[in-house]
Amino acid sequence: MKKISIIIAVIATVLCGCNRNKDVPAGTAADTVASSIVYFTEDISPEGVMKIFEYVKGNVKGEVGIKVHFGEDGNEYFVPATMVEPLCKALNATLIETNVAYTGRRAETKTHIELARDHGFTFAPIDILDEGGTLKLPIEGGQRFDTALIGKNFEKYETIIYFTHFKGHGRSGFGGCIKNASMGMATPDGKRAMHKNDFPVVNPDACVSCAACVKDCPAGAISLDPLTIDYKKCIGCGKCISTCPHGAMQAPDDEEKAKRFLEGLVEYAKPVIEAKNNIYFNIVINISPTCDCGSHPEKPFVPNIGILASTDIVAIEAAAHDLVDQADGSDDAFLRKNSVSGKHQIEYAEQLGMGSRNYKLVNIDKK
Repeated sequence: MKKISIIIAVIATVLCGCNRNKDVPAGTAADTVASSIVYFTEDISPEGVMKIFEYVKGNVKGEVGIKVHFGEDGNEYFVPATMVEPLCKALNATLIETNVAYTGRRAETKTHIELARDHGFTFAPIDILDEGGTLKLPIEGGQRFDTALIGKNFEKYETIIYFTHFKGHGRSGFGGCIKNASMGMATPDGKRAMHKNDFPVVNPDACVSCAACVKDCPAGAISLDPLTIDYKKCIGCGKCISTCPHGAMQAPDDEEKAKRFLEGLVEYAKPVIEAKNNIYFNIVINISPTCDCGSHPEKPFVPNIGILASTDIVAIEAAAHDLVDQADGSDDAFLRKNSVSGKHQIEYAEQLGMGSRNYKLVNIDKK
């Protein structure tokens, strides 16, 4: 009964089609400020993707790259290949990704593509952007970085569609389109730069030696009895924070460190989205506290919600987070689940002029 009540509440909110920005509530004088449109459908299917795409397709020009996540070995919560297949075929698009900075099949182009094929992404060419080298994009107005290291094959595309799974993340609170455009487009060196010195904190008293963190650590940096992290190996990915069910791995309590990581994500995304025509999808399903990079993810903690699409990266992140908060019955669902709030990503992106948190949610199912 509780889940049914939550779903009804979320749908009722969506049906109003009004501004759901907490800082600019509907019915106030702030409603006079122009809102970015975020489209919504409850139809979580390939047909739903195509239906909502009709509302944003005017932004497509030239060669199209669709930025996806192919999923990690052992992870079942990434967005299924079938969801993006019709869109990819309709646009004659290429699926694009970058290699990761940790060990595993996603670390090298050949095995990364093999993993993608194993996970059903067999219907389109795949371009691992950093296979072509590094593209250095200047970051205007940033405080953390002055240059973003992006996969060089990024240059081949005029339009990028960010087909993003909106879910939790151990270090950034949540991962959405901003993270997909920053960490997701960066070279391994760029990823390392964003994660630099962003190491988890060990709480040995809470450890029960279940070894979940050891199995999920992509860098082989964790050992047990006693619980320790080899910080020379650690890449600061935060997987162990989400993986540990006992709180033995915790986010750094240094507020400035957490802020630096979130702002670094945003700054890396800024020149990437400024360089191209962009369309953003947030697929709000399988909402685990854990990133798709985790091979032992936690189970989803709220029901599936729907699909969002927009041409404003800030608005779509704000809308997706609001919907998850409403389904969770909290002010910050990912803070509650991960002990990390990622909302500063949204605030800082607006501050850098990347979009607006003031949005109008339009339910296309009622049109």
